[in-house]
Amino acid sequence: MLEAIRRAMTFLRQKQVLHKLGVVISVAVIGIACYVLYHMLRGIDFNEVIEAIKSTEPSQIAMAALFVAAGYFTLTFYDLFAVRAIGHAHVPYRINALAAFTSYSIGHNVGASVFTGGAVRYRIYSAYGLNAIDVAKICFLAGLTFWLGNAAVLGLGISYHPEAAASIDQLPPWLNRTLALMIIVGLVGYVVWVWTQPRVVGRGPWTVVLPGGPLTLLQIAIGIIDLGFCALAMYVLVPDEPNLGFVVVAVIFVSATLLGFASHSPGGLGVFDAAMLVGLWQMDREELLGGMLLFRVLYYLSPFVISVILLTFREVIIGARSKRLQQAALKLDPGPAREAAYVRERSDGTA
Repeated sequence: MLEAIRRAMTFLRQKQVLHKLGVVISVAVIGIACYVLYHMLRGIDFNEVIEAIKSTEPSQIAMAALFVAAGYFTLTFYDLFAVRAIGHAHVPYRINALAAFTSYSIGHNVGASVFTGGAVRYRIYSAYGLNAIDVAKICFLAGLTFWLGNAAVLGLGISYHPEAAASIDQLPPWLNRTLALMIIVGLVGYVVWVWTQPRVVGRGPWTVVLPGGPLTLLQIAIGIIDLGFCALAMYVLVPDEPNLGFVVVAVIFVSATLLGFASHSPGGLGVFDAAMLVGLWQMDREELLGGMLLFRVLYYLSPFVISVILLTFREVIIGARSKRLQQAALKLDPGPAREAAYVRERSDGTA
């Protein structure tokens, strides 16, 4: 059966069916979101949205910011886990934290996070001897942690409160609960599968050994904690009335996040917002929009600005350090060093 699945996946890759299907899904999700937003935002008084933002208690914003910071801190363990899993324990945690924070915050805002986040990771990890294949493996394992966490949160949340997902997918609660239980069964089956013996995916230099059972449970825990903190940040910012409970808001938030991720739009813009408005239809729309705008500032814009500043400073420091090394080399051995600098300048087009 596994061999048949491999042959089918090879055929789909050769015909680029998966790529074309992904493009169709992205366009469809964005199109539906635009249609929903157009109807949901009609009659919105944007002055009331501004007033809702102004009336938000500073303590609420501070608490939401704290949860966002905790979520990004948890994200650093995505990279720490992945880098250790591929056998590069020499990379210090501070580099894992920098790579994770900057790649995710930039990827979230720019869109196509697999490519943008991967480029940021490569720029950082290449200084520690990791090549493009290593970075691809890190992205794969970090993504696996993300999806395992999402599967656990949605499976547990929807099975406990199936009505929460019904407002988005318009399916009856019993069917949502059935699908949620299937997700949990699939998750348990995956854990058992990797627990029984080492499992390998990929071929040649792209081979990745999947984490075993205990490490997979750790992956799931990391993903759940990350999503839990993010959902708490949103829960603090949404209107207090009606009080739907944290589980409902968390399920809708994670579902909206996944739809935004599937659209590949920057920050899930439009798609995430439409799903939240549809899922939390009981809440005042102006107040909900105000909370969502504050969440975007805290979770998307602020980390993005911080990441750009961090990466800029890093490049300046690396450039200054390289210049000092060149000057030191010139003092120690001016002949060959000066000739090498001249050749380098000519190749850069600066001479």
